[in-house]
Amino acid sequence: MEENKLKTVEQPRDRVVLVGLSSPVLKADSADEESMDELAALVETAGAVSVATVLQNLPSPNPRSFIGEGKVAEIKELIGSTEATMAIFDNDLSPSQMRVLTEDLGVQVNFVSTEAANRVEYLETGKVDIILANFTVTPERAEKVDFALP
Repeated sequence: MEENKLKTVEQPRDRVVLVGLSSPVLKADSADEESMDELAALVETAGAVSVATVLQNLPSPNPRSFIGEGKVAEIKELIGSTEATMAIFDNDLSPSQMRVLTEDLGVQVNFVSTEAANRVEYLETGKVDIILANFTVTPERAEKVDFALP
């Protein structure tokens, strides 16, 4: 009699290029090294793998592509060389920007707002009851938020 063996089937993980725009016009939505690190941790928690991170600096967002045509071309090459399947932005994008970026980059485009200050505000005002995300513990945040141990 043949033995039944369970086989583990590995699902391919999404390969993600992380993109952020740092701009004084964006104020709290401006991406920085810390927010990009938090985004990478969120992507990993969701089961994907971050293959590259791009942080663009502009005085203001490009109305069409958000990050500028040159940066779009650079990211498209990066997507090809890393075999990425998705680009995730650390800034809010308009529907038209998402459409343009999806068409120009040739992969699915999403955005995730990871601004830590907004999370604390939402918790304090009752907009959310719990935050399920990687969240860097700082002394200031520890005064306002009850962090769980990992």
